[in-house]
Amino acid sequence: MNNKIYGIKTSKFYLTLFIVLFGIRISAQQSPNVVFIAVDDLNDWVGCLKGHPQTVTPNIDRLASKGILFTNASCPAPICGPSRAAVMTGLLPTTSGNYLQLDDLNIKKSNDAVQKSIYLPDYFEQYGYTTMGVGKLFHLGDNDHVFDEYKTVSNNLYGPFPPKRINYNPEWFGKPKGTDTDWGAFPEDESEMPDFKSAAWAVEKLQSAHQKPFFLAVGFVRPHVPWYVPQKYMDRFPLDKIQTPPYLKSDMDDVPKLGQMVAEVPMMPTTDWLIETNQWKNAVQSYLACINFVDEQVGKVLDALEKSQYAKNTIVVLWSDHGYHLGEKNRFAKAALWQRDTRSVLIFKSPQAKENTKCDKPVQLLDIYPTLTDLCKLPKNKTNEGHTLLPLIQNPVDYKWPYVAITAYGKGNVAVTDSRYRLIQYEDNSTEFYDLFADPNEWNNLSADKKYKREIERLKKHIPKNQAALSPFSKYNVNEYFRSTTKEK
Repeated sequence: MNNKIYGIKTSKFYLTLFIVLFGIRISAQQSPNVVFIAVDDLNDWVGCLKGHPQTVTPNIDRLASKGILFTNASCPAPICGPSRAAVMTGLLPTTSGNYLQLDDLNIKKSNDAVQKSIYLPDYFEQYGYTTMGVGKLFHLGDNDHVFDEYKTVSNNLYGPFPPKRINYNPEWFGKPKGTDTDWGAFPEDESEMPDFKSAAWAVEKLQSAHQKPFFLAVGFVRPHVPWYVPQKYMDRFPLDKIQTPPYLKSDMDDVPKLGQMVAEVPMMPTTDWLIETNQWKNAVQSYLACINFVDEQVGKVLDALEKSQYAKNTIVVLWSDHGYHLGEKNRFAKAALWQRDTRSVLIFKSPQAKENTKCDKPVQLLDIYPTLTDLCKLPKNKTNEGHTLLPLIQNPVDYKWPYVAITAYGKGNVAVTDSRYRLIQYEDNSTEFYDLFADPNEWNNLSADKKYKREIERLKKHIPKNQAALSPFSKYNVNEYFRSTTKEK
């Protein structure tokens, strides 16, 4: 009798266990998948953001038309390494100390706060997701082996390279080394481009069967320098019709001395030089062509998703790690705290997002992490410093968003952006202040205008008071100012 009772109880136990496990499996299969698309060095020159009248980005625009476009998104830092580290850890550079470039292996070595963080892919893995990645995701791809599966498509993600430079090499002009900046038609076959291979791998994954929900991350490199792309993409932007962006020769006259030092990029071409050599239109043409090329690769991934069995249960987020100057302020570079460098592309497509909506509230790339966990109904990661965008996705116009966007570039150098104004404060407390409605090019520094004192003081309150020391693992020999802040003398 006891054996029978024991047997019945045992059977019920295993039956219950089976149901629980089967239920978990069903729940996991029903959890939404994530396609996470990162684009390198892409400013607002996409059709849906109207950053340049001649840009051609039908696929990115198509994604925006099927979801929500955040028109006022800012990066955590205006260069690749710390921006991506912030997105993946959920921490501001002012908390992590990761203000400048650093090896992926050193992201969590800076201080206790960042050591306790959980990388975004790892967090999804904790809740039953399979994570897959390809291309440039962290600064060096996935050097720290964060993803369950990572595909290396090239030994050099920024290639391929011609036998010699085509139009620009800093050493030709007595400038310091330190950039792959160049432009021109190369190679002949686009299949040689790492982004082409990354898209193909992502398409293959979307055509495959997955037993668990997946987090598929695709990192595209273009339009990062060098601005090389096959001739057919150049042909879509006739050189004689290229429009160059606004340029005011006296633009830097009202910028504080330290602001000029922070933004100095001596290895890069200047707008004045490009005008003198009649190369400005050529460089803009190449940048536009690279954007068009990467848009086609994005389109391949989106098409594969739409044709797959995962189409109705997959969240898509597309973001660019920061912006880029293409002649404004006499510079061709990122690496500054002006809006041209800090404005990012950010689009979400999800069942919770109404199609073809826009939101102009000030948001951050740092908000991607908590937004994805909310959209996927995962527990909140309490270490995240970003804010979930779910309320804005559900109500992009009327929701009262209390936050601003913070961008840091070295300890003490911070930009604060709200819906209309932008404050930049440097470590010596010198400032810039702009009315982005009246002056979208940031030509007129209003920081000394008493009319804006109240607005300036309001934004200053958002600057993190206790900023972490610069990570000792930082590597950034870009100019004299940053050489003085790192161990690279």
